[in-house]
Amino acid sequence: MKRALEHLRGITPEECERLRGLRVHNTNELLHVGSLRIDRDRLSRKSGISEPRLLALVKQCGLLEISGIDLYSDALWRLGVVSAADLKRAEPAELHAGVVRVVGPARAPTRQMVEYWVSQARCIDIVEVIEDPRPSLPAHIG
Repeated sequence: MKRALEHLRGITPEECERLRGLRVHNTNELLHVGSLRIDRDRLSRKSGISEPRLLALVKQCGLLEISGIDLYSDALWRLGVVSAADLKRAEPAELHAGVVRVVGPARAPTRQMVEYWVSQARCIDIVEVIEDPRPSLPAHIG
């Protein structure tokens, strides 16, 4: 979903200005130019925003790609769901119960909506995250 950069939690006005100077005007554009680590590295060099910081912002953009989740992003953040990868690992019933606790029963999404979010997250893999660039060695070699 295309949103203004200011919609991202914690983004500073300076970061928005730097990104806009590089023709990145919304969350969709940031997701597309920052999904791959090599592209985030390039964007980091040009913008002066660190790659880990860009990764955190791009992860938020990826989460916004989940249909219907936008209204509940603050509640999900409070529950520790800050990326599509976090959502992918969530148990729908537990997540639904957590959202109900955070926003109250009257404002909560239906359980089916939460199940749909999780199913969408399990079908997409937008953001490349490389934990450790070195290949792990078999135990007998180490």
